[in-house]
Amino acid sequence: MPPALSGYAFASAPLDRADALRDDAQALARLWPDAQLLVLDAEGMALADRNGQRPGFTGRDVGASALANALLLGVRDGQAWFSVEADAVQVSAPQRVDLRQAAATWHENESAAFAHARAMQHWRTRTQHCGRCGGRVAFRRAGYVASCSQCGTEHYPRVDPAVIVAVTDGQRLLLGRQASWPEGRYSVIAGFVEPGESLEQTVVREVHEETQVRVRSCRYLGGQPWPFPGALMLGFEAEAEPDTPKVDGELEDARWFTVDEIAAARSPQREHGGLRLSPSISIARALIEHWYQRMTA
Repeated sequence: MPPALSGYAFASAPLDRADALRDDAQALARLWPDAQLLVLDAEGMALADRNGQRPGFTGRDVGASALANALLLGVRDGQAWFSVEADAVQVSAPQRVDLRQAAATWHENESAAFAHARAMQHWRTRTQHCGRCGGRVAFRRAGYVASCSQCGTEHYPRVDPAVIVAVTDGQRLLLGRQASWPEGRYSVIAGFVEPGESLEQTVVREVHEETQVRVRSCRYLGGQPWPFPGALMLGFEAEAEPDTPKVDGELEDARWFTVDEIAAARSPQREHGGLRLSPSISIARALIEHWYQRMTA
């Protein structure tokens, strides 16, 4: 069955994660010379060519010694993909691009690999010491396990699940905005899952906490890795009471929008100063588009 949502970044045609290779040093060494590399700097930016594209560095370009600290991203068509830290290899490039730029301009498979690499880089740079005893950790299994050299505790990559919800009262779509966003930007409601909470419970709680709107029912539609720095956005649509939105906390404003208002915001001729929707790379925009298409079908 095809997914209900599509068109957003980081969720298409992923690499084969090749878990079995992570403990096979000989196989990794054989794959390394021809492996494709993503080279990330300390800020999570990727080295790029003059056109802003991935330069096509291989393991042969950086030498065999770089494999020891490389992260295996996966395999496609028999070719391995790794990410490496820019300060650990002797290569250069004229540009550095961030993940949002890559999502808009790189091939979708390459930007998905970049998202994977950036999320892992964030976890690894913040997992230098054991949370149990404070000892130094060493990474093994091609970068996926941080093992404490003192007490032996193993630490694994962290993913933070969050729900993101297109809430409708049957005729209108509920959108909110944060004060830090660009003028006119509104988006669907989102929030992190708390311990001991189901996804459906999170939908009900987050929508009510942020807007005082009461959700009656919800349905999962699709997910998007969102490594800013390490979230997994779980997209829902929800039916709700036509309550008047009230904000007191994270959101600056929340309101119901009609189909005509969403249509105007989608138009290339949108007037300056009007409603601005979420970027096209995001599952937030896919949820808005999904609601709009259903309402205008």
